[in-house]
Amino acid sequence: MIEQFVSMRWHARVLLASAMVFLSTARVAAQDTTELAKKTQNPVGDILSIPFEFNFNGGGGLEDQTHLNLNFQPVLPIKLTPGVNLIFRTIIPFQSFPGPADVKTGGFGDIMEQLFFTPAKPGRIIWGVGPMFSLPTATAHPARTGTWAGGMSVVVLAMPGRWVLGSLLTQVWPMNDAGGPPETNVFSCKCFVNYNFGKGWALSSVPTIVANWDAADGQQWTVPVGGGITRTVVFKGQAMSLGFQYFKNVKRPDDGPGTQVRMNFALIFPTNP
Repeated sequence: MIEQFVSMRWHARVLLASAMVFLSTARVAAQDTTELAKKTQNPVGDILSIPFEFNFNGGGGLEDQTHLNLNFQPVLPIKLTPGVNLIFRTIIPFQSFPGPADVKTGGFGDIMEQLFFTPAKPGRIIWGVGPMFSLPTATAHPARTGTWAGGMSVVVLAMPGRWVLGSLLTQVWPMNDAGGPPETNVFSCKCFVNYNFGKGWALSSVPTIVANWDAADGQQWTVPVGGGITRTVVFKGQAMSLGFQYFKNVKRPDDGPGTQVRMNFALIFPTNP
């Protein structure tokens, strides 16, 4: 009887210890997922990511037609020195344009390369700055510019508590225009407001405000307003991020889309696990 009592107490202790270890592991996993989510929201974070961004544009000047813009945007961080990281961010767009008689024209757009020099150990304000280039690689006829362009990229953000707040500003100017109009003379501001409420979930608004300086007066700006939700998970050891956002263009060219539905998918590879 005493032996059975001792055995029961021992098993109870083992079960209790196992439960505590499980709960502790679960809490750590949840915290790690939340921190990983904040890292994915940082354009100059020390993670290697392979994101795909699907933008479905419709309404407005497109009426009942849809323009698809798929951006493949690999991000590669490299440690230049103990104090400085270099972030390579490549944007490879695939475009599908609506046409008459429901005939679509598809192909690649101009590839853009952004480089950011950023502190390896950032402070409360995180920043990065560097050159960017636009290459006339478009194969889709409506996307062709024939313009070699260059400019600057600047990103500034902060991560107070559950928030990730900041902006990524870019400006490119034509360097050698062999194809005639339209030239690549474009300013963009990608503003990001993210609130992380645990277990990888976040409310997110990442609109991209664009100004095409070569467009006619009153036709230069596209200003979207909206947002959505994102989730960062670890599935069978692979970290990934999923997102959905909806935007309405409160300011746009006459022939520009009125709304945008954005879906994101990214594979994530932390460099400092």
